[in-house]
Order: sequence, then C-alpha cells, then structure tokens
Amino acid sequence: MHGSAFTFSLKSCIQLCSQEFGTEIHADILKFGLNTNRFVGSSLIGFYSMCRDMVDACKVFDEITERDLVAYTSMITGYTQTNNHQAYKAFAIVRQMQTDNLEPNRVTLVSLLQAAAQLRLLDHGKVIHAFAIRRGIDCFDEVFETSLMDMYIKCGPPNKATMVFGNMSTKASVCWNVLIDGHLKSRQPSEALNLFYRMAQEGHRLDLVALANGILSCSKLGLLRVGKSIHGYMFRNGLLLDVVAKTALIDMYSKCNNCSKAREIFDTLKDKDVISFNVMMAGYLHNGHDREVIEAFHNMRRLGLTENEGTILTVISAFSNLKDIRQGTSIHGFVITHGFELKTDIANQIMYLYVKCGYIDCARQVFDLIKHKDLVSWTSMMMGYENLGHADEVIALFQEMMQLEKELNPDSVILTCLLQAFSRLGCLSQVKEIHCHVIRVSMEEEITIMNSLLTTYSKCGMYRTARDLFHQMGTKCLASWNTMIAASGMHGDCFGSLELMDQMKKENIFPDEVTFMSTLSSCSHAGLVEKGLHLFRSMKEVYGLVPGEEHYGCMVDLLGRAGQLDEALEFLKWLPPTQSGSAVSALVAACRVHGNNEIGEGLGRWLLDLDPENSSSYGLVSNMYAEGEKWNEAAQIRATAKQKGLKMTTGCSLIELDR
Repeated sequence: MHGSAFTFSLKSCIQLCSQEFGTEIHADILKFGLNTNRFVGSSLIGFYSMCRDMVDACKVFDEITERDLVAYTSMITGYTQTNNHQAYKAFAIVRQMQTDNLEPNRVTLVSLLQAAAQLRLLDHGKVIHAFAIRRGIDCFDEVFETSLMDMYIKCGPPNKATMVFGNMSTKASVCWNVLIDGHLKSRQPSEALNLFYRMAQEGHRLDLVALANGILSCSKLGLLRVGKSIHGYMFRNGLLLDVVAKTALIDMYSKCNNCSKAREIFDTLKDKDVISFNVMMAGYLHNGHDREVIEAFHNMRRLGLTENEGTILTVISAFSNLKDIRQGTSIHGFVITHGFELKTDIANQIMYLYVKCGYIDCARQVFDLIKHKDLVSWTSMMMGYENLGHADEVIALFQEMMQLEKELNPDSVILTCLLQAFSRLGCLSQVKEIHCHVIRVSMEEEITIMNSLLTTYSKCGMYRTARDLFHQMGTKCLASWNTMIAASGMHGDCFGSLELMDQMKKENIFPDEVTFMSTLSSCSHAGLVEKGLHLFRSMKEVYGLVPGEEHYGCMVDLLGRAGQLDEALEFLKWLPPTQSGSAVSALVAACRVHGNNEIGEGLGRWLLDLDPENSSSYGLVSNMYAEGEKWNEAAQIRATAKQKGLKMTTGCSLIELDR
C-alpha cells in the first residue's frame, strides 16, 4: 500500500478528531513497514500531537530513518501546541535538527515563536527574530508577523510589538486584534482604545473580536457612553453576538455601575459557561450585590458547570463582605473537599474572610497550613492582627517572615502595618529603624509610608520630627496635609494647623471634610471661637462641602468650652440622636466647668439614656451633681453604675522616654 494513502487518512483523522481510527491506521502502517517513512512519520506525529500524546509522537519520530525538515517541524509544532509545560522541548528538537545540517524555515520559526511566547522567553524570541532577518526568511508574512507580535506582547510590555506592527506593509484585522489584546493584558486600556479607534478610522472590518476588545477597553476605563456606542454599532449592523462579545458587554456594564443592564444581557445567554458566570458574579461584587453573587453561584452549580479558582475567590469575597461566618465556614469546607485549599490565592482569601469576621485564630490556622506563602499571605495575617489590636503579634509575625522568607521584601503595605503596630505600643526606636530602612531602599516617594511615619511620630510625641519630615517630603497628597494638620492639633499647635491650611490654599490644594474636622478640633482646644465659626461657614459657602455630624459635634465642643452654651445647644439640634453621644458628653462637661447645672442636668439625663453602658458618662454626670451639692443624686448615679458592673478605665501612656 502506498504511503500517501496513509498520509491522507491520518489527515482525515486529525480533522475528525478520531483517535481510535488513527491508532488502527498506525497499526496498518507498522504491518506494511512504513513507520520509517518520513512523510508517513510526519503525519503520525501530527496525529499524536492532536491527541496530546507527545510520548507516542516522540517514538514515531525516533523510528524515522531519514528525518527531514517537515518531520522536525512537526515535532516542534507538536510540543508547542499540546502542552505549555513541554514547550521548552521544542528548542531541544531544533538544536538536534541543526546537528543534522537542517535549517528552520518560516513554519518552524512560527512554532518556535509560539514556544517562546508560552514560556515567556524574550531572549529566545529575539534570537528567532534576528535569525529570520539574517537568513532573509520572509519576515513580512502575515502569520510570522502576527506570531512575532504575540511573542513580544506575552514576554513583556508591548512596545516591541508596536514597532513590528508599525513596519507591517499590510495590517489585517487579526494583527490589530493581537496588538489591542496585548495592550489590554499589559494594563494599558487607553492605548488599546486608541488602537481600536484607529482600526475603525482606517476602514478595517470590525469583527466580534475587535468589538469585544473595544468594549473591554471601555470597561477598564469606566467609559459607559463609549461602550454603549460600540454596543449600538453591533445592534445597528445586526451582528449575531457570541458568548465572548456578550461576556465583554456584561463586564463593561457591570464595571460602569449599570448592573441591571449587565444582568439583562446575561439572561439572554443561551449557553452560559463558567467565564460568563464569573464575570456576572464579579459585576455583582463590584456593585455591592453580595447576596446575588451567592445566588448566581448556586445557579451555576445547578446547571452542572464546574467552578474554577476565579469563581471561588468571588464567592469567598462576597461572604467576607457579608461577614457571614456560618456560610463562610461552609465555603471553606467546599474549598477543602474540592481540592482548592492548596491554591495560595484562595487560602489568602479564606484567611481574610476569618479576619473580617473577627475569627483571628481560625485565620492563623489557615495561614499556618499555606505551603507556599506569598507577600499577600503575610500581609493579610499581619493586618488582621493589627485591626484587632494585637500589635505584638504583628511584630512577631514580621520577624518570622524575615527569617523564613528571605526572598520576600517588605512592601509599603507591610511597613505601614508595622508602623501602626509600633505606634500602638509606643516603640519609638523601632519606628526610627523603619524610617532608616525606608531611606536605605529609596522608598521616600511612597506617600502611604511617609504619611504613616508622620502619624506615628506625632503619636509617639515626636511632633517636631513629624513637622520636619513633612516639609522634607517631595510629594504630598491631601492625606499628607490632613495628617500634619491633625498632628498639629494633637500637640496643641493650633496656629500651626491654621498655617498649614493657609498654605494649602496658596498651593491650590482643595481641603476635604477631614481637613476641616482636624482644623475645627484645633480651634476648639485653643478656644478660637470666631476662627472656628468662620471655618465652619466657609465649608459650605466657599468649598461647597456639606458639614457632617462630626463637624456639628466639634462646634458644640468649641462653643461649650468657650461658655457659649445656648449657641452650642443650637448646633446640638442638628445632630441625629443616635450620633450625638460624644457631643452631649462634651456639652455636659462644659456645663460643669461653667457652672450651668440647669442645662447640664437635663443633658446628663439625656446622655445616660443615649449611652447607658458607658462608665465615663456616669462619672461625668455624678461629678456634675456633686459640684452642685446634690449628693443624693450623685450617689444614686454611682450606685446605678456599680449595679451595672461598670468601672472607670485608668489612662496610661506606652510612649518610650528615649529620644
């Protein structure tokens, strides 16, 4: 039997994906002794590559007596297309090919470029590109150029791919799509959208892939109007949208806070897959619809779809937001029974769930079981301890990380968490060590760290150091100014906080509600009533900011300290009863200082009704009655507090005395 018959038969098996019939043909080939024929052997290699069986493909290759370029190229293509983990073997085959004095052709180079792209081997890709140029191989072939662009995109920023694209004489739609997709994956949605505009302006056919990429660009940029116009183009041209295009639309509408439209499109999908469910669930999560995430997950399971890592991460995030520990433990059990517990990202999210629900011991158990801890694992655990006030555990965990994970360098989040812990414990010397480390590794431009240093120094009593550091900062954000203004007020430097606010005005930095809160608090402690009233009025009249409960409470404190009790009462009326506890306490204290027992007693009864479990409230009201020589009422208040088991907390300072 002639070998060409077997070759055509194997090609049919490849097209029909018929593995059983192909193996029977292989048996006939062995009977006729054609297994050593290079043409038949190349077809067999292609067949086994289709079956993702490179072991048998390799056996066939070894049996070929006179290997030619086609046989070698078939092996290289097979390793490239069947398994990403085996793509590196393609380069071993090409070295073997060169020992047989055979040079790769354009098809071989295309397969090698795909292998380099899969393995992210930029240097190998550059060598292949240079080889093609030196040998004069047709670099202007569309397939070769597209593969070259894909390699440069996957191996790094798409700058080189853009250069290849710019040198192309004719640009097919597939080339545009590859470059746009590359910019999207490189987190450059603006460049991707600009390319989409150019593609449309130059009259290229906008297929569903191009339109989906345009929609995804709008999704990442939050451009709802542009996304709607692309959707309208699809509708006007009567395009039959596939799952990819509809999924892109769901993502765009979700990210642009139009979840109802996203759900409407999702419901039109006939063949929903895991990806479309994941995008819809992520949209629900983005818009704060956590319960809808859980409902969609259950619907997906009812359809018999198998969840992936993205699904589980979204569901755990929803339970974290809901702080639903009961169902949270259920999803933890689901993760274990379905073999997801070894995934570091999922373990990190489970740990965050327990931290969010206040189950720090459970979080630590999950943390200890993670085999491959990354920086997120350590950071999440440290932040969990810090949020619950376990500053000593934060420091111990950081020391453990530095001992066990020498390749992990602490980032700005970990250093900020450490500073908060040292601030809580008043460990000034360790704060200075962190500051020195920040300087050594050139992190002075990390505003988050610098702001944390400002806060920590001021809390540890080092106001001048904080002030000097603030003036040395090259880059400042609004939070930097707010931190320094708050520090000035904390240390009684009211005029310093007012100067900073004037400086903000000169530098055209727009203050926010936090800025005014800190400045009003400074005025309150310094007794600057007129200045405080002026600032309060300017919030709305000059800056268009609406004062909140905390601003009204601060004004109550300011006027109360100054003895303007009637005016303070007027401001108190603006506060909702449930939010007025601290303001009422401040005014009761002011009534006691200024000897106005009439107002003070009425407010005292109101205060005890508002906050019946606060021991300091009972102490404040009792002292006010005592100073008015109403001993029976004072004794009654103290007896009530004692009966409730309330005790006064003694104040203390943890700040070290070393300077």
